[in-house]
Amino acid sequence: MLKIAVLTGAGVSAESGLKTFRDSNGLWEGHDVMSVASPQGFANNPELVLDFYNQRRRQLLEVEPNTAHTALAALEENHKVTIITQNVDDLHERAGSSNVLHLHGELLKVRSTFDEGLILDWKTDLNVGDFCEHNHQLRPHIVWFGEAVPLIEVAAEIVEQADAVMIVGTSMQVYPAAGLIQYAQPGAPCYFIDPNPSIQSNAHIKVFAENATTGVPKAIEDIETLA
Repeated sequence: MLKIAVLTGAGVSAESGLKTFRDSNGLWEGHDVMSVASPQGFANNPELVLDFYNQRRRQLLEVEPNTAHTALAALEENHKVTIITQNVDDLHERAGSSNVLHLHGELLKVRSTFDEGLILDWKTDLNVGDFCEHNHQLRPHIVWFGEAVPLIEVAAEIVEQADAVMIVGTSMQVYPAAGLIQYAQPGAPCYFIDPNPSIQSNAHIKVFAENATTGVPKAIEDIETLA
């Protein structure tokens, strides 16, 4: 049974129909990133920020996991798999993955602005005036720009202990998540699946320049030869 760390990004969810937020011009749904995904943006215009995430939440509830999600979930049958995702959706969980680490938070959860440890499940719209038990506004349970990524050290340890690493649907150019690959063991094989890969194959990295739904099964087939 191999220990496999799987790093996933927006490309996995895109094939389920989820928008990847950021356009080529850097705008998110027509908004400047900092206006909808930063503490300052939330302080300046909470209605705009909550509406932005309400739209994302509604869209998430309308889509389903795709075959890349289900293939990764099935990999648990024979191996110890940990999904480390930059995605804030729950598609990995819905597909059946039982060990998912959300680096950037979760769209179907909210938390108190008074006590960040007070986290609630939330599937409906979140509005100004929705308070926690301490009578403070609730906010999306999302790691915004300028905020710390609390699980990054846990993720680094998982990658460090992995027998194989798979990177799916992410450019690996957004830090601190992009730095995780540096923790991989020197001899651990790495699989990179992305239609526009930012790296090339070498002795330790096998690149599949394709979408997640076709590339993940091929990478898994190769991983099974290692066991």
